[in-house]
Amino acid sequence: MQKKLSACTSILIGKQASIDGTIMIGRNEDAKAAWPKHFVVHERGKVGDHFVSKETGLSLNLPTDSFKYTATPEWTDKYGLFEEAGINEYHVAMSATESAYTNERVLGFDPLVKDGLNEEAMVTVVLPFVKTAREGVQRLGDLIAKYGTGETNGVLFADDNEAWYFESAAGHYWVAQRIPDDAYAVVGNQLAIQEINFNDPDNFMFHPQIQAFVTKNQLNPADDGFNFREIFGTHDRSDAIYSTPRVWYGHQMFSPKAAVLETPESQDLPFLMRPERKLSVIDAQNYLASHFQGTPYDPIGTGSEEEKHRYRPISLAKTQESHVLQTNRPNGNNLHWLAMGVANQSTFVPFFADLTTTLAAYKRGKLPAQLNSAYWIFKHASVLVDSHLHDFLPDLRDVQKEMRINATQMVNEADQASQDLPAAKRAAYLTRQSNDFATDVLNAYKQLSLRLITKMTDYCALNFNTDENL
Repeated sequence: MQKKLSACTSILIGKQASIDGTIMIGRNEDAKAAWPKHFVVHERGKVGDHFVSKETGLSLNLPTDSFKYTATPEWTDKYGLFEEAGINEYHVAMSATESAYTNERVLGFDPLVKDGLNEEAMVTVVLPFVKTAREGVQRLGDLIAKYGTGETNGVLFADDNEAWYFESAAGHYWVAQRIPDDAYAVVGNQLAIQEINFNDPDNFMFHPQIQAFVTKNQLNPADDGFNFREIFGTHDRSDAIYSTPRVWYGHQMFSPKAAVLETPESQDLPFLMRPERKLSVIDAQNYLASHFQGTPYDPIGTGSEEEKHRYRPISLAKTQESHVLQTNRPNGNNLHWLAMGVANQSTFVPFFADLTTTLAAYKRGKLPAQLNSAYWIFKHASVLVDSHLHDFLPDLRDVQKEMRINATQMVNEADQASQDLPAAKRAAYLTRQSNDFATDVLNAYKQLSLRLITKMTDYCALNFNTDENL
């Protein structure tokens, strides 16, 4: 397996920007079209006190006490864990990573570190050991400053109070910015954070020597200010084709009046935006499942062949899983929404973060495909739909609509039923509700696949209009 680069797309939504006062961080994990993911719960104290990365060889001593957390690891740990996203028992959510690039000039002064801390290990060595989003930012930043990293990455954090976006650049330097409560951000494989206010610790965190590093090596192209994206990031043609169109589309979805002069290839799109209406978890899911609908750039739309393939879409075949981590919910009933496979052709299943175990089907899945695995059940329906897209897409959309309505109903009923339960009974109840609903969704997709196979039987090339009386 070649080195994995998560060519992802991310969204962060502050609590005053959301319709229900919740905080949301979400991301598509994009790497390989057929590379299964699992969904697991790690019990408290199960991480161990020492970690060695199978990817880079980095060896770390860990705190002795690890917290319970959800995670979405790879189907094999041969190349590393890649746990990617989860919520721990203290309601800290983390999603890692949004891959990006550092420019060559900066790398000349601080090269990437081959045996450093990479995406593969970040969730595993950070999420089980922090009690707030800020603690998560600081722990990750301290580890990268000390051990270095071999990648340029963005990492999403949230708790019940706030959301943060963290970015590393070069081998050791990093910054993080708090998402204002009334704002959102969308990011697509490009360093996103802009002007840093070093005198505002409530909203910015950073490597303690980053200013001195930039000044010493004359890296700031501006006469004043400190624009992290301009100093450390890239601004080439590939950004305009690959990265900025996805940010542009998010702005068109949520802030069309403010973004009316933006173009898909704009190189100066703002990191933070205010939505022109309150955003729901469905809005976050719709963004992660989008592919430039309503524009000539939709790969399955009506534009010209050149237009349809001009820009890299948000939801695509190489999505392994998509998630929205929702915090600050009623009664602390935070949610790990998970769509296995291609977000546009899957369903975001709500798992209460306090669940104690996941379905066996979500802990299975390998190569070659096996149809007792949640990942492959969703992928099976997806590839069948792809075979006759415009004929079969309505069947898929009907199932998705029904499951989305049912998900909202289940979550609402569980919120009410669990509010007065003692902790142990509440966890057991939320586990049962999560896994029962996940079972219903898997069954719906199995039935969808059977219906599609039945329809496909008459598409055979060895077909002819026959006389039914003969």
